[in-house]
Amino acid sequence: MIPGEDTRAHHSRFRYLRERLEAFDPGTGWRLWLYEFVLFGIKQAWACLFGGLLLFLLLATHLFYPDDAALHRYDFLTLAALAIQAAMLIFKLETWEEARVILLFHIVGTVMELFKTSVGSWAYPEASVLHIGAVPLFSGFMYAAVGSYIARVWRIFDFRYTHYPPRWATWLLAAAIYANFFTHHWTVDLRYGLFALTAVMFWRTRVYFRNWRVPRWMPLLLGFGLVALFIWFAENIATFANAWNYPGQEQQWEMVSIAKYGSWYLLMLISFVMVALVQQVREPD
Repeated sequence: MIPGEDTRAHHSRFRYLRERLEAFDPGTGWRLWLYEFVLFGIKQAWACLFGGLLLFLLLATHLFYPDDAALHRYDFLTLAALAIQAAMLIFKLETWEEARVILLFHIVGTVMELFKTSVGSWAYPEASVLHIGAVPLFSGFMYAAVGSYIARVWRIFDFRYTHYPPRWATWLLAAAIYANFFTHHWTVDLRYGLFALTAVMFWRTRVYFRNWRVPRWMPLLLGFGLVALFIWFAENIATFANAWNYPGQEQQWEMVSIAKYGSWYLLMLISFVMVALVQQVREPD
């Protein structure tokens, strides 16, 4: 057998299935709209593969992981996340360039976790061996899942942009957002100014995407908002699964504050700018 033959065949089957779905002609009218809606959902779910598997493991281990297991639940999650990431690379579901940026986001997220847990913004209630300070290593993979989604959805939908702001401006914006996650504990919280700056920079930007045959578009700011909303939903599931606790959730779970939606909006934008380092920002043909 030729080395890598199984991997190439596996990757080809996914590509073949996608091409068949895109080649199918459902007709016109409501049938076309329904088919595009379903196809959009399938592609989005496929782009969420890493995050979806990780979220499933968080919930499943919360419900079924034995209390007396020799391996701590958090350590199992770390090893499982490593296995998922390795499989994504082996089966060419992510490129090595994307993986390097996702690793960088993993590191950026872990550094912030170390700081935020030290000041009591949230806590990890369970024991683990694989940890740095008070932060279990699986936590970095939750940030990596956001980067993985953005990299994959960018490629799957062949994103194109109009009126995209200068690259240097997006880098400065991302740096300012990241710094504010730390500095607002000692100085003025600049998040509302950062929201306004984001709106000014991207208010004309449209993202074009190829779902079926006819390209569609939406304002990029709307896309940012929708992605952040789904991350906030996922965070509610993760805290329900006792992956971590915010103040007030230690004794009984309650929904995550809607204020965290804004935090994820800004953090997701950092991930978007980082993925743009390896995904070409192209204009529509």
